[in-house]
Amino acid sequence: MELENRAPSTLRERYLHLLDELAAEKRAAGRSNDPVRIVAVTKKQPRETVLRAIEAGIGEIGENYVQEAKGKFDGLPPVRKHFLGHVQTNKAKAIVEAFDSVQSVDRIDAGRALAKAARTSGKPLPVLLQVNVSPVDRFGTKPEEAEHLAEALRREGLDVDGVMAIGPITEDRGEIRRAFERAARAFERVGGTTLSLGMSGDWREAIQAGSTMLRLGTALFGERRTSV
Repeated sequence: MELENRAPSTLRERYLHLLDELAAEKRAAGRSNDPVRIVAVTKKQPRETVLRAIEAGIGEIGENYVQEAKGKFDGLPPVRKHFLGHVQTNKAKAIVEAFDSVQSVDRIDAGRALAKAARTSGKPLPVLLQVNVSPVDRFGTKPEEAEHLAEALRREGLDVDGVMAIGPITEDRGEIRRAFERAARAFERVGGTTLSLGMSGDWREAIQAGSTMLRLGTALFGERRTSV
């Protein structure tokens, strides 16, 4: 997967380059044999870009908003679809219908609504607990409360498969590492198979902390164009 000596410019080139960088980071962290999944965050990306991502080999995509996802998901090739946004209880049925997993359960009422919708649809729904490790993040349960919430959600019938966290917005790499380490400790207590840590600006620290899933947008699609 070696690219020519130039900056990758296409989506496929960025993806292949990222896979090379990920392999190198895993080696440096002593995790060469650990599987790490990549979820392409397609928020605000047009459907055509989502299709190109799938053609490039990406098999998992993530969206933050149900309404935006509906316009992109119809007729897509088979991929795994992750809901990444804040769970509103009145949107639980629509979330279950549109997505294969939910990464952002942070309170019991959201979990109950998803569990009820999943039972009604007869559809299995793995979920992750969103743990708050950033002082500016509005959502997420406290790391020390994650185990208790996981137990309560499992009693509701949800398949709690691990933890998701969003890193702090800072250039202090040490602060990012410490935040991810708190999330990793919560994951140890919660159990499951998935530790979803790391976005385009902090995925290397996430690998060092043991992440098994990266949520990447800019690293794959480049900077979003803004209207002027």
